[in-house]
Amino acid sequence: MANLQIRINDDLKTQADNLFASLGFDTSTAVRIFLTVAVENNGLPFDVRHKTVPENIRQAVNESRNRVNLNGPYNTAEEAVAAMMEE
Repeated sequence: MANLQIRINDDLKTQADNLFASLGFDTSTAVRIFLTVAVENNGLPFDVRHKTVPENIRQAVNESRNRVNLNGPYNTAEEAVAAMMEE
């Protein structure tokens, strides 16, 4: 049987250990599952791609960071709720 050694951030290791323990197995088992599924799929068992953020979300984040237009285009809470209900 082969051994696999990897170096990862301590915090990431702790978070992963806690996550996998909550699922009922240890990190070594999780890595074996990952490798098994990768081999079965002949590739990574999930999509690898750049995350795209819709322009309206990107604009809202930038406005929030720059403290611009924090109240939105609405004059009242009722207007805001009505607009949300339309979508």
